[in-house]
Amino acid sequence: MEAQTLVALIGAIGLVSLALSWHLRGGNSVRLAQLGWVFVGIYFFFGAWKYQEKGDLLLTMMSLIALPLTIGLAYWESNTTDKKSRSALNWARGAMAYAGGPYLLISHIPWLNVLAIWFVASQVSLFYRLSGTGDIELGETWVETTSGKVTWDEWDGNRWFSAETIGEFPFQTELVMADGSFIGINFVLACTALQSMVIFIGAISVLDLGWKRRVRAILFTIPVIHILNVFRNVGLIWMHQTYTAWSFYGMNVFEFGHNYASRFVSLFAMFFMALIMFEILPELHRHIVRLLKPLGIMQPNQNKPNS
Repeated sequence: MEAQTLVALIGAIGLVSLALSWHLRGGNSVRLAQLGWVFVGIYFFFGAWKYQEKGDLLLTMMSLIALPLTIGLAYWESNTTDKKSRSALNWARGAMAYAGGPYLLISHIPWLNVLAIWFVASQVSLFYRLSGTGDIELGETWVETTSGKVTWDEWDGNRWFSAETIGEFPFQTELVMADGSFIGINFVLACTALQSMVIFIGAISVLDLGWKRRVRAILFTIPVIHILNVFRNVGLIWMHQTYTAWSFYGMNVFEFGHNYASRFVSLFAMFFMALIMFEILPELHRHIVRLLKPLGIMQPNQNKPNS
């Protein structure tokens, strides 16, 4: 068994363990949750080297600290008697399982991976045309293999499950002009904002509240994230085609916009949406504040003012 397959298997076992421990949260499920936390941490930890090779410092650091954080959660699981902390830990189990599980499935099922890319890329190209900015279309979809790139139609691999991911972006769809000329941008799974969507889906779906409130919250967040992501991609394509001579410390405008500017804007948008969710779903806010208690972050002031 190759290393990538083993890491994917460890991640899957970890997420399944967390999901089961959430469903069994009324009983003795601590050991199962501890196993899940440690395995998920290992999965993220080994993903750090991929981001390090890419030069993505932020995701490298986030992946590296995932393991000590999950080990800390595993330790907390067996060393808390506080009902509020127990409730927050139970929520975190489900949130991780139902955010990470769907993303892991989509990333390792080629058909779902490619369909997600086509779904978002087609809307980006449509909006680009309707706005009068330019006429772009979807080109070939390519698959990275050990022997090089092949088209999706020519690829003879398993399209229903793949534990191996050849290269950083195994499936890529070209964006081309109407005349067939290349614009130098490929659409990949990371361009779909799926990561942001599953975070909110996982966090909301396992809250202890009525299904109507959950559905309303999800119907608010997911379309907003999708629309913002379409605008982000359209803006990056427009800058790439407009400011062709722009350079900053060796980066062209697309590299700077994609790796830094748009990421900063995306994080700000996620933070702003989280604040809105805290108002709509105070239960979500309470769980997050409780989980941050060991770090001393966002804790309410215990000092009462003198009357």
